[in-house]
Amino acid sequence: MSIEAYRSEPLTNFDVPHHKKAMEEALKKVKEMLGQSYPLIIGGERIDTPDKIISTNPANPKEIIGKVSKADKALIDKAIAAGWTAFAEWKKISGSQRARYLYKAAAIMRRQKYELSAWEVYEAGKTWVEADADVAEAIDFLEYYARQMERIGQGLELTPLPGEEDTAFYVPLGVGAIIPPWNFPLAILAGMSSGAIVAGNAIVLKPASPTPVIGAKFAEIMEEAGLAPGVLNFVPGDGGVIGDHLVTHPLTRFVSFTGSREVGLRINQLAAGVAPGQKWVKRVVAEMGGKDAILVDETADLEAAAEGIVASAFGFQGQKCSACSRAVIVDSVYDRVLKLAVERTKKLTVGDPAVPSTNVGPVIDEKAFQKIMGYVEWGKQNAKLVAGGDKGPAHGHFIQPTIFSEVEPGSKLEQEEIFGPVLSFVRAQNFEQGLEIVNDTEYGLTGALYSRRRDRIERAINEFEVGNLYINRKCTGAVVGSHPFGGFNMSGTDSKTGSPDYLLLFMQMKAVAERY
Repeated sequence: MSIEAYRSEPLTNFDVPHHKKAMEEALKKVKEMLGQSYPLIIGGERIDTPDKIISTNPANPKEIIGKVSKADKALIDKAIAAGWTAFAEWKKISGSQRARYLYKAAAIMRRQKYELSAWEVYEAGKTWVEADADVAEAIDFLEYYARQMERIGQGLELTPLPGEEDTAFYVPLGVGAIIPPWNFPLAILAGMSSGAIVAGNAIVLKPASPTPVIGAKFAEIMEEAGLAPGVLNFVPGDGGVIGDHLVTHPLTRFVSFTGSREVGLRINQLAAGVAPGQKWVKRVVAEMGGKDAILVDETADLEAAAEGIVASAFGFQGQKCSACSRAVIVDSVYDRVLKLAVERTKKLTVGDPAVPSTNVGPVIDEKAFQKIMGYVEWGKQNAKLVAGGDKGPAHGHFIQPTIFSEVEPGSKLEQEEIFGPVLSFVRAQNFEQGLEIVNDTEYGLTGALYSRRRDRIERAINEFEVGNLYINRKCTGAVVGSHPFGGFNMSGTDSKTGSPDYLLLFMQMKAVAERY
């Protein structure tokens, strides 16, 4: 069969009656499936353990989404061993053949799109639109990486010497740990997992503890796609119990991580050590967050800028590493942009994400709620509160979209990653100072500039120190294949997911020269 050229999965328009009805039916169906138990999957074997992760609905913490078995160190050893057993055969399969498993998984996911979105609404607290976008991105990763593997599998073009056949090709690394985040519980998990798998590796997948049921659904999809036992081993568990063991294990060949700066740096440090019996330098792929800014100058379309700021700051409650946390506005238009942003923010509806009219759902759990509210209280004492600043509905982990103005550059609110619906407005005297402010951070993930001046746009392209820069549009919503995603500095290793280079992170080049 011929494979069409890659194109991103269309987003669902829920204003269309049959789409809305399909989502409502999916929510009802998934509601009836809540509370089930999910085992580990190691080498194709389902293993139930007495210790469970109890996944709950952040919009209603009394509602149990699922009970997921936890792995311990012994089961991690078993999973790594199963991975190496499977790898011995999986690595021999051509890249083109491996790609077919991803095409199949994408087709299954597409058929289950509404149901998967419903799981995200309940377990991750995503609104309909955010959940649908996450599932679409997961499909994109599967489709895109499959095609990239077909390309990479053809080998490299070299300049052969006279009388020699000179070839070079990529081979997989082995068995690696995949440690995804909860905020994109299907898209990022699927991208990290499928990229390593299609490159020929076996993986030990430890899903994020707040969203393990969605991880289990992905594992089931890959099984249904026909993936051989042991290529994907599903091992949820507490990071404090199994995380270090998984990273430091002598038979872990690579670690792919997305999450906080603190955990990412710890993983990098631990992986740099050499355990007895280890015969390689472990490869670490890490994406570790951001303190992203949108810079607006006096020439910008101010309505568009305010719209982009609010969408970037409060989409999925600001729980995106790409979210706009800082709006840096030049003095002459500062008050106008602030007024427009506050007006838009106050129109947002906070509530149950299962309700289609909801714009802002809950933050992920009580720990996140307390952390974010701590920043809000600090802001009330050290900046000017102009919107929000309080809890949302009492039945869940809700926080009102919050804006502080007159936030000082270098302050706690302006420098630290909050990962919640809190936006800081920072005043700059001019474009030059604004550029200095946006770059004054240890992170470098996403950023945006709103300006009509070509010289300033060109300067930002060269000097705005981020891995993903957007001009006259919001700083969230990277599309696989169009916006290779990954950041500089403490935002990680700039791994560039959704790019032609990404699969190479899970492979190594072998060169062969044969003299005749």
